[in-house]
Amino acid sequence: MSETDALRGFLGKWEAQWPEWKVAEAFVPASQRERAQAWFALREELAEAAWGEGDARPGDAKLGWWAEELDGWSRGIRRHPLGLALQKIPASWSNLAACLPALRAGRERPANLDAALFALEPYAEAMAGVAQHLFDAEAPAPARNVVVSLLAERVLRHPDGATPLGDLDLRSWARGLLGRWPPPGDGTRPGRIHAAIVRGRLGRYASGKPQALGRLDALFTAWRAARG
Repeated sequence: MSETDALRGFLGKWEAQWPEWKVAEAFVPASQRERAQAWFALREELAEAAWGEGDARPGDAKLGWWAEELDGWSRGIRRHPLGLALQKIPASWSNLAACLPALRAGRERPANLDAALFALEPYAEAMAGVAQHLFDAEAPAPARNVVVSLLAERVLRHPDGATPLGDLDLRSWARGLLGRWPPPGDGTRPGRIHAAIVRGRLGRYASGKPQALGRLDALFTAWRAARG
């Protein structure tokens, strides 16, 4: 398999999880669409390593591998197919690698929502900095915006261990996240659109509805987010 085919495979894997993006990406500049999918696919690969396994040891090994990989990207070295779409952009890859322990620490059940938000802030700040360079944004997204979206994605994609100690009600936790969701703020257009879709899905989940947004809902959600 060629590296390009392998990249397509990872993009297709992510797109299958977020079918709304086929509609939403109409509001992303054409030159940034593949890069946006690759960026969100990378986010999912890292989240899956940190939160997706019942046994933490395989995920820890994956995060260690990714720390080496991302640090290599900052030096012009890449092994993973997603690097084909991302590595050449002069973003702060080494800083993202250095902040992966904060993502790993988020695997532990937090004491409460404030503790969950605080634990992921270093990782969220690193992600926002990388995204700013990837998509030529004037300013990075506020870390709190990124953190809330990450916690929402965990509820939707990796719910085991997502809730605080002593609280196993995922829908109540989802409603709490929705109540703390900040305004869009600065950041990138792809990031705002993706976060809006995540928020839409979380709202549906909290109400007991199927997660995925319908085509018209996805279109309207993406349009509003693109406008900022």
